[in-house]
Amino acid sequence: MATAQEIKRFRRNLADELDSAAVYDTLSAVEKDDERRRIFAELAASEREHASVWREKLAANGVAVRPHRRSAKTHLLQTLTRTFGPSLVLPTVAAAEYADRDRYAREPGAERLSAQEQQHAAIVQAIVAKKREPEHGHGHGNGNGEVTGATESWHKGATSGNDLRAAVLGANDGLVSNFCLIMGVAGAGSVNRTILLTGLAGLVAGACSMALGEWLSVTNARELARTQIAKEADELEHTPDAERHELALIYQAKGIDPEEAHRVAAQIMRNKDEALNTLAREELGIDPKELGGNPWTAAAVSFGLFAIGAAFPTAPFLWAHGVPAIAQSVALSACGLALVGVFTSLFNGRSATFSAFRQIVIGLAAAAFTAGAGRLLGVSIS
Repeated sequence: MATAQEIKRFRRNLADELDSAAVYDTLSAVEKDDERRRIFAELAASEREHASVWREKLAANGVAVRPHRRSAKTHLLQTLTRTFGPSLVLPTVAAAEYADRDRYAREPGAERLSAQEQQHAAIVQAIVAKKREPEHGHGHGNGNGEVTGATESWHKGATSGNDLRAAVLGANDGLVSNFCLIMGVAGAGSVNRTILLTGLAGLVAGACSMALGEWLSVTNARELARTQIAKEADELEHTPDAERHELALIYQAKGIDPEEAHRVAAQIMRNKDEALNTLAREELGIDPKELGGNPWTAAAVSFGLFAIGAAFPTAPFLWAHGVPAIAQSVALSACGLALVGVFTSLFNGRSATFSAFRQIVIGLAAAAFTAGAGRLLGVSIS
């Protein structure tokens, strides 16, 4: 008979597999490409097959299997998929699959499941890379270089450039900073009009600061990228043999056979434009078509996200006064913090409940500290 700890692990594995199957079912239903739709459907069927293994283990130990209730994280992923399409959530799904690829490696009797989980991670990361190819494709032709490039493309998109994660953190910045600002002013005993004005000023000032910072960051990155690409083009023009050798060494460092690496490098160097694009991506880590993105779009998105978050603690002072307004501000901010926590659970591997609770506690603690500081400053100044 299995121990209580093992039974708990079997239940968790069963729930996780059923949740994954539900996400893949939604991806399959929404996906417009026939091939990707088929792959998602097969992944969902595979996850349900894995779930049956844990269901059988529970039954073998005389444990009744309760009807499955999807987690808040799963419901959120499904909602985002139906609303915005697969592209928004696929990097998150790929990162989760990659993190869980070895989850059954030490599970007795689960060798087949462990191998299939690793296959799932590879399949999903390949889908993400393929979806990025029209914009980010390396154009290596066939061979190992293309696979290496696609994998690198997925890695950047799934782990370091996740748009959904950036959006959540941007809104969180606005919420927490303005919440603390308002509580600090309220703690000093300011009247409702002053608190409201402070909140609105904090919203506008913070959003403008975020937008300007993002604009400068992207603009500087684009200017640096152009300078580096121009230098690379000059080297390609005057020392093509050295550049071909350098490209071959890059592929060898990624594990490609030396002979194959030199063959692929020679093939790429036949076209100067393609060679420059490839060198920019492989050597500099720059996409010549994007150069780090559009600074105006980045600024607008940062402004909007910060403003949305900052509006949560400010809004109650538009219709309420005094203690009721402060109480409503705290309550609405706590709800916003909980939403941020649920969203962050998509990236941190923790449960939605834990992430929401942690976010609320930290946010309220920060607000309480600033309220106390405001109270002390208000008394000392007066």
